[in-house]
Amino acid sequence: MSTIIKKPTPRLMSRVDGVGHWLAPLGLRLLLAWEFFEAGWEKLHGENWFADLGDKFPLPFSLLGPNINWTLATWMELAGSIALLVGLGTRYVAAALWVVTVVAIYAVHWPSDWSSLSELWQGYAISNEGYGNYKLPLMYLVMLLPLMLNGGGRFSLDHLIGARRTPVASATADNAAWGLVLFAIGLTISPLLPWAGGVLAVVGIVLMAWSRRRTVDARVLASA
Repeated sequence: MSTIIKKPTPRLMSRVDGVGHWLAPLGLRLLLAWEFFEAGWEKLHGENWFADLGDKFPLPFSLLGPNINWTLATWMELAGSIALLVGLGTRYVAAALWVVTVVAIYAVHWPSDWSSLSELWQGYAISNEGYGNYKLPLMYLVMLLPLMLNGGGRFSLDHLIGARRTPVASATADNAAWGLVLFAIGLTISPLLPWAGGVLAVVGIVLMAWSRRRTVDARVLASA
């Protein structure tokens, strides 16, 4: 008599995780797509007010001039919102919109002068009362981060295209991956918080260098 072995049923929360891979990134993509499309559409049909900002853009955007910056922001927001909507190139689009948002915070929403963290915290608001109003764009950054790190989820063109390719084994985060992420985040936020951004960037470089060194040492030992 053959014995039928029943596979254990995954726990409920594990099955909920499976649903989350479909719905959680989709919710972020839809909301961000609408917000960035609305911003880009207003720029497309509005007047260029970037000239009123003067030299408030960080490098290298301060070298481009208001007209080029206006065009770049307009089409990055429009094209990026459509890409987020369908989930195409999600990580790269989210990274580009992250940069657009950081530049917007620096040029428009960041307090022009602050000497303490308590003063900076007063700018965490929707309305500007003389202390900045970076609350909403900061939320966009937090929402873009999981899309940059995890992609658009299973309800996306990225997943559909990737499913047709040879499956790739899942990898764990190593020092090189942590270093790359910390360096990228630190570099982009350094115009807003130079010390914090600088520290993150340096830590990222150290981690990548350490990972590189360990890889070289492992290869030397393997060839010995």
